[in-house]
Parts: sequence; structure tokens; C-alpha cells
Amino acid sequence: MTGFAYKWLGGPNGLSSVHGGDHEWVVGEWVAVQTPVVPCTTGLHLCRREHLLERCAPALWVAEYDGDAFRDDYKIVVGRARLVRRIETWTDASARLFAADCAERALRRERDAGREPDARSWAAVDAAREFTRGEITDKERVAAWVAAWDAARVAAWAAAGAAAWDAAGDAAGAAARAAAWDAARVAAWAAAWDAAWDAAGAAAWAAAGAAARVAAGDAARAAAGAAARDAARAAASGAERAWQLDHLFAAYLTDGAIDD
Repeated sequence: MTGFAYKWLGGPNGLSSVHGGDHEWVVGEWVAVQTPVVPCTTGLHLCRREHLLERCAPALWVAEYDGDAFRDDYKIVVGRARLVRRIETWTDASARLFAADCAERALRRERDAGREPDARSWAAVDAAREFTRGEITDKERVAAWVAAWDAARVAAWAAAGAAAWDAAGDAAGAAARAAAWDAARVAAWAAAWDAAWDAAGAAAWAAAGAAARVAAGDAARAAAGAAARDAARAAASGAERAWQLDHLFAAYLTDGAIDD
């Protein structure tokens, strides 16, 4: 089997393994492991497009592979691969901005549901973008982070005690929290550590209550049994994941499309 896929790496030069192993990659040089491949035991881990939000890191590469290959829901495990080119549009700055976009989306959905998010959550998103552009200091960014997490804690306690958080609301809440948290994790892994959590973490938690119910929609609100709630939660999370991937490529991985 041959083909192309994505490879997340880290380190000072963006060539160090980050998801297990200690290999230092060399662009264009084939790397081979003992076969047959066994996921999480023996093999080189690559990603298809739909895997990118699960396994993020500071540097994103296109890799060519051949030979034995195993595919599951989160990765491709191969016996031989080499780096072809780095996706240059994935940087610390694009990671911070992507996180801010996802957090802003959660806040806007809360507003659309008739509940205005805490101003500190909006400020966290603004701070992440301003810091990326060099318009505020690190001290100002940290201050926005602290304020946003205070807002998130207040919102979480309020939501937990609200009558609206019945069985259906809880299913919807879990869906939106999980989807928003994915966005935070993406940018955090991408070495935009603090700003990523500032924007996508704090703002997403602050928005979780109402945004969740919007995300899951009528299906979750009408659900009576555990199976129906699980289905509504999965649908909401899947829809959010699809939006995140589409936006990631359209706005920040503009040189990243491959035939995988």
C-alpha cells in the first residue's frame, strides 16, 4: 500500500517525534520499522485529514508511506515513511488564531440562543488575537486568561444548578463542551500553549451551557432515553468537528491539501 498522509512533529526544528518514540526525522529520508505493524506498539503513526484534531503538535508535515499499513478511527500506522514537505501555514500564530475562532464560535452560539456570554470570555478571545499580532504584553494576556477562567467557573456552577440542565440538556452540554475542548487542545498541542487555553478553553467553558443546547438542537431536547441522548450528543459533536476541520483548512492550512 502506498500513499500520502500527515505527520505531526515537534522539537526546535519541527522534526522530533511527539506521540511516542524518540526519532529525529530527516526530510526526504525513509524511516522503516519492524513489520507487521501493531498500533501503539510497532509502527510509524500518520494522520488522514479527519485525524488532525486528535493528534496535534507544533509542526505539520506531509509524509509519503508504503508497505504495511493499518488504519483505525484516529490514525494510520505504517511500516515505512518519509517526510515530503512541511505545511508552512501551520505556525504558533495560526494555532492561536484558530483556537480564538473556535472559542468565538461557541460564544456566538450562546448569544444566538438568547444568553449573552460574560464579557470576560469575549475579552479572552480578543486578547489571544491581540497577543498574536503583538498588540498587548504577556502580562496583559495573562490578566485576560485569569479573568476568563473566573468567568468560566461562574458559568459552570450556574449551569450545573439550572433547571434547564435536565437529561436532555446534559447530553447537549457534554457535546458542546467536548467539541469546544477539542479546539483548545489543538492549539495547545501546537505550542501556542497559554493563548490557546486562554481563548478556546476559558471561553468555551463559559459558553458551554447555552451553546450546548443549540448544538444538539431539538433531537437532544426531545430525547427520553440514554440511547437517544447518546445519538444526539454524537451528532452534535460530529457536526462541530466537521466545522472545525473545514475552517482549519480554509483559513490556516491553505497549503495543506493532499490526496490521502
